[in-house]
Amino acid sequence: MAVNILAGRASGRVLASNDGLSFWGGVDPATGYVIDSHHPLCGQSLAGAVVAMPTSRGSCTGSGVLLELIENGLSPAALVFREAEDVLTLGALVGRDVFGQKLPIVRLEPAEFSALAVADHVAISVDRIEAPGLSVGLADLPNSALELTTADRHMLEGGDGKAVQTAMQIVCSVAAIHGASQLIDVSQVHIDGCLYAGPVFLRFAEFFADQGARVRVPTTLNAISVDHANWRDQGVPSEFGLPASRLADAYLRMGARASFTCAPYLLDTAPKAGDAVAWAESNAVVYANSVLAARTNKHPDFLDLCIALTGRAPLSGVYLDANRRARRIISVEAPAVHDDSLWPLLGYLAGLRAPDCIPILTGLQDLSPSPDDLKALCAAFGTTSSAPMLHLAGISPEAGAVDPDADTAEITRPDLVRTWQQFNSGPADIDLVAFGSPHFSIDECRALAQLMDGNQCADRVTGIVTLGRDAIAAARAEGLIGRLENAGFRVLPDLCWCSITEPVFPPHARTLMTNSGKYAHYAPGLSGRRVRFGSLADCVQAVRTGRASDSIPAWLQTENFG
Repeated sequence: MAVNILAGRASGRVLASNDGLSFWGGVDPATGYVIDSHHPLCGQSLAGAVVAMPTSRGSCTGSGVLLELIENGLSPAALVFREAEDVLTLGALVGRDVFGQKLPIVRLEPAEFSALAVADHVAISVDRIEAPGLSVGLADLPNSALELTTADRHMLEGGDGKAVQTAMQIVCSVAAIHGASQLIDVSQVHIDGCLYAGPVFLRFAEFFADQGARVRVPTTLNAISVDHANWRDQGVPSEFGLPASRLADAYLRMGARASFTCAPYLLDTAPKAGDAVAWAESNAVVYANSVLAARTNKHPDFLDLCIALTGRAPLSGVYLDANRRARRIISVEAPAVHDDSLWPLLGYLAGLRAPDCIPILTGLQDLSPSPDDLKALCAAFGTTSSAPMLHLAGISPEAGAVDPDADTAEITRPDLVRTWQQFNSGPADIDLVAFGSPHFSIDECRALAQLMDGNQCADRVTGIVTLGRDAIAAARAEGLIGRLENAGFRVLPDLCWCSITEPVFPPHARTLMTNSGKYAHYAPGLSGRRVRFGSLADCVQAVRTGRASDSIPAWLQTENFG
């Protein structure tokens, strides 16, 4: 059934793709152009177009980027999806309920979506969508009676103030879109909307903070866009540094913890199996569900704060047992031996094979991934898939949860080789080596220090490690920070690679190398630089010599498979 997710009127040219798009890292909010170099729409403008894609993917910050596009007059005229979609929908919902801006969102059946995708223009009204070869009536979402507690109603009716009332209205609106009949208590929240991607992020946070709003449950903060204490000394322009710092301060005023990490699963507050939490930040959501067996939907930016202020989330998605089952079985051709670069490659490919459903990867039962290997896999998967989790047969806690009607796909050695080559399109001369996407763990700090073995970063190469404040404190107490700094590394708190901009990002650097599949994907669009990718040891070799190898790793050779 074709349905209005958010009703409205729009018309324009059709810009369609069969690939989902992450607006964060994939669309420039200042121009409206697609900057994801791996996406078929790269170089196209979304402004004024009716954008059609199966669903979104990647970062939870896409909701805020859509709001920035709306504020800048560069947004799509409407969005049309084929599958359920939460991140961009939430951005449009906040635009309507908080800022008075309307952007229609429609969901079509597969055949209707296919007809729209080949049309050159479309018109959307409150009850119909029409294009050459397509004329379909639009139904409203079915009404589901949302059961509210006395405390819920008190918040919704303004008993706890305007800020909490607005937050509860947004939570209830999302519940209606999800078809949820109840809300659920959450034990903690991780907020992703503290990253500054434009003025809308600050306006939203200060709208609540200025009314004295306070979080109701323990709330941690994601990496932000500046080193909170040191950005002035680092030469960050005040026109960026001040609002980015104010944004973090707004969340701190509301009672959030100054964790400033994109890896909240490394904190001492990490949830346990079965805990219902509300996390944003795509890699963290995937890790929480897949590795920790906690429960959280992939909450978009802005909804995260609304849940923190109310302590309530819609009971939908992977909070429910039935929705945690794998719907696609991906058979992996596993190598006999491998290095740590296998895991981000696998995660990236798993997301491409399952862009809109939870998969289970088979064939890896004889491997023993470390928590950091799983961190890299989850981050890369969250980059290419909209799904909030994946399973690894014989490894992850809920790997037995497979839908009896699950379909199949595969990942082969040639797939791994192609992805490695895709990530290694840049020249061999390396100017910058980027560690910490997601943030480094203390084990990774130990491994990096050991691999450097008393050697120095090459004179013309900058090595930067990003990690959370708690990890820095632990690593400093162990002497690891001193060892890394003595080797020539810059160790940065608060920031992560998807938020680092010049001049903290070295202006002279033209080619960077990373061991992160997530950053290998996003870096070309976010930084404008060429990229190389490899294992942690490969990156250490590059930071010591200024050169990356042009050879395919030994573990990817044919004789190591089958």
